[in-house]
Amino acid sequence: MGILLVLVAGCFASLSNFCMRRSIDSGGTSQVYLMIQLSFATMVALLIGPIRTQEFALNGGIAFLGLGAGLVLGLMFLTLGRALEQGPPGLTFAILNASTVMPAVAMATLFGAAFGYIYTPWHALGSVLVLAGLFWAGRGLEGLKDKRSWLLFATLTFTCHLIFLVVMQWRALVLNWPSPDDLGSIFSSRQMASQWFMPFIYFAAAAVQVCVYLFASERRKPKGAECFYGFIGGGANSISTFFLIWATEVASSLENIVIFPIFSVAIIVICNFWGQRLYQERVNWKACQVCALGLLVGTIDWKALLAALGW
Repeated sequence: MGILLVLVAGCFASLSNFCMRRSIDSGGTSQVYLMIQLSFATMVALLIGPIRTQEFALNGGIAFLGLGAGLVLGLMFLTLGRALEQGPPGLTFAILNASTVMPAVAMATLFGAAFGYIYTPWHALGSVLVLAGLFWAGRGLEGLKDKRSWLLFATLTFTCHLIFLVVMQWRALVLNWPSPDDLGSIFSSRQMASQWFMPFIYFAAAAVQVCVYLFASERRKPKGAECFYGFIGGGANSISTFFLIWATEVASSLENIVIFPIFSVAIIVICNFWGQRLYQERVNWKACQVCALGLLVGTIDWKALLAALGW
């Protein structure tokens, strides 16, 4: 059941990515699209968070943490939109999702084996395969206009996503660690579980896009297509998050080990598929396979997986 739900989540995440590209194709900009999408996602996060659970207690520290994480997420979406405006969508989203293999390195460096973060040869091999796949796929971009600009924004997207994932993993660690004081955390696990965390993340990310829109040199009324795709994309993003959380709740111990790698690989495959079919993007499928293999190798807890299989 968990695997099925995470595949559904991957499909909706890919739909959200597709809506962003379609909005740009309609003559709009990624900034206006993201302003609409993230504003709508903020409302959805409020509905499925504090309003659904009736938990309205607000902690100032959690609000600050959520706003900080949302600022990083907003910058990630900003650079992602610029990268999509200048380069191939399939490879851009592949670079975005390839960053999921790197938090293991960061968490192992920051906290180490004492807190359960061990950097194994599997992580190293996965990282090498991901980088090799991306480098291989990028070799076909010699004729791309504004290649340097696209590469800059794609790299910034990768970096911001990595920072955001590390913050989310740190939050998960505080939530599950018996004594948060050992981590130097000022938050208790109960405070970290606040239903306001995700709404503040989306609010800050939306605020970044609103500021970009308000201070842009060319302010204008959003086009109908931007509104249309923004609402669909925002709804798809929220539904994807809902199914992803549901998958973690109902997944077996074996499924939990592979949920997030499968989610990332599904997005890479689907985005490359519509990039090839609709935009005649020259997808290097062998390079994508290497990248996907790297994600599986580098993010799956193989020791736990083998133990769950009884080996």
